[in-house]
Amino acid sequence: MKLNSARWTNLASFCLLLLTALFFAGCVSPPIPETGPNDGDVARFHVGDTVTVSFDGPPEPLLPHEESIKEDGCITLETIGSVKAAGKTAGELQKEIQGRYVPKVYTHLTVTVKTGDRVFYVRGEVKAPGRQIYSGQMTVTKAITSAGDFTDFANRKVVWLLRANGQRLKLNCNDILDGTAPDPQVYPGDQIEVSKRRW
Repeated sequence: MKLNSARWTNLASFCLLLLTALFFAGCVSPPIPETGPNDGDVARFHVGDTVTVSFDGPPEPLLPHEESIKEDGCITLETIGSVKAAGKTAGELQKEIQGRYVPKVYTHLTVTVKTGDRVFYVRGEVKAPGRQIYSGQMTVTKAITSAGDFTDFANRKVVWLLRANGQRLKLNCNDILDGTAPDPQVYPGDQIEVSKRRW
């Protein structure tokens, strides 16, 4: 059955309109994937974190134990030996250490676990490059502000976010600041590199 010319024209127009819509839909920039750790993961210990374990309550005082978490994810404590620390929160690690000491070694013991400062790095064309203390809920633009903001030579269109997990994200901070692009979260161990403008 042959299509008459009016139907053929309508069908061709519809197909052309559909292809045009699909083409322009493909031109929209996709959102930057947020592949950093979630907030719960940020609170957990990682290999390389420094952990301080303090003890209170035994008849003979115990000195605090400070150690960086080893490659196997463990720290080693006197009497009880190796304890898995990586992947746990401070509360979870406290509970495990206390359970290993009480009541097998001590009748009464209070364990406190703390970690050293967690940091991220801002390099390149910022006024105060270097290590920055991670205090929670940090975005790329806030991190750059904490490093003194952009220098006069900064290329705000080429800013790299280098994740601790090896992921690299190229960002345009002009788009972030005018609200047309998302402002990704920064996590401990991340690095931000602000490129130099080429004249």
